[in-house]
Amino acid sequence: SQYSAVDTNPLSVYIMQPIWNKIIKIVPLWIAPNLLTFSGFVMILVNYFLISFYDWDYTASGTSPGLVPTWVWLFSAFTTFCAYALDSIDGKHARRTQSSTPLGELFDHGLDSWATSIFVLSFFSVCSRDNGKTGVSVYTMYIYLSIVLFNFMCSHWEKYNTGVLFLPWGYDISQVVLITAYLLTGAVGVEVWQKPFLFGYYITDVLVILLIGFSLFLSFPQTLYNIHRAYLKKTLKNDSLYEGLLPLVSPLLLFILLTVWVFLSPSNILAKQPRLFLWMVGVAFSNVICKVIICQMSSTQPELFHWFLFPLALVVYAAISGLLGWTEDAVLAVLTALVTAAHLHFGVCVGRQLSEHLNIYIFSLKKRVRE
Repeated sequence: SQYSAVDTNPLSVYIMQPIWNKIIKIVPLWIAPNLLTFSGFVMILVNYFLISFYDWDYTASGTSPGLVPTWVWLFSAFTTFCAYALDSIDGKHARRTQSSTPLGELFDHGLDSWATSIFVLSFFSVCSRDNGKTGVSVYTMYIYLSIVLFNFMCSHWEKYNTGVLFLPWGYDISQVVLITAYLLTGAVGVEVWQKPFLFGYYITDVLVILLIGFSLFLSFPQTLYNIHRAYLKKTLKNDSLYEGLLPLVSPLLLFILLTVWVFLSPSNILAKQPRLFLWMVGVAFSNVICKVIICQMSSTQPELFHWFLFPLALVVYAAISGLLGWTEDAVLAVLTALVTAAHLHFGVCVGRQLSEHLNIYIFSLKKRVRE
């Protein structure tokens, strides 16, 4: 299917696009677009692990403000900008080098589906965990992450039904907000997040309110409107309501299971292991959405239940019934490692299958020689 995306965000159209059009001219023509996509993702990962090293349990900013060195925040601003730039120019570069392929589209959106959670998890280190005075509770973090992932899911569910990806306005805004937040933290220190900003509200409160407002009153209604418009124009990809709603089943069940675990865990697992738990949420979500993206690109039907829901349901049941007891942390760690390994394995396999099928290399513009 031909890739079509629509971007109507003024920030993107009038400010960012002209910048990307200048940057793209520097990129050598022999570089494969997927290499740009992948480099951006690697930068996000490096930045995430760097912040995790200094702030494993999200308490550094709230308890001892100097714990994360200033250069780390400036490095975060730099890597976030680079990843944003690379993610914005990879498609332009593919058109420039006439190497646009379904593999590139899947690679781009697949990595985006994972990067989305990593951006959020890195940002939590800035505002830090609730320490009684300032910061954000781990439950707010979980809900915040869920809303961001819900937004990402909506735009791909919309494309599954309409065939067009309406780029969410939130994306460019969130990237600019993230970069600004890191620069501000680097310049002024994390203390800026710990003083009331407006009418006794903290900057973090304002951001949470904006995010929820954006999602519920702008993104989600826009998605429903675009699907409704396609329905009226008779351009919907799926005939039945069942088929149209099918991609939402697994993500919603995933969210329900995880939420049950978060709020009914006897050992309060999210408070004990916020980093592991939220990472696992992001990876599991990414895998579920990648399946939807593949179905949408190949015009096939997604399965009703994603495989991960079965082991997860068992673990959640064992945890909340008290069966796991003191091993809950260890079981979470094993589950997280397995899900991450399974997701990487899935990505490598799909990439290899597609590159063989399309007779191209993932990271090179050279043509494969047929055996």
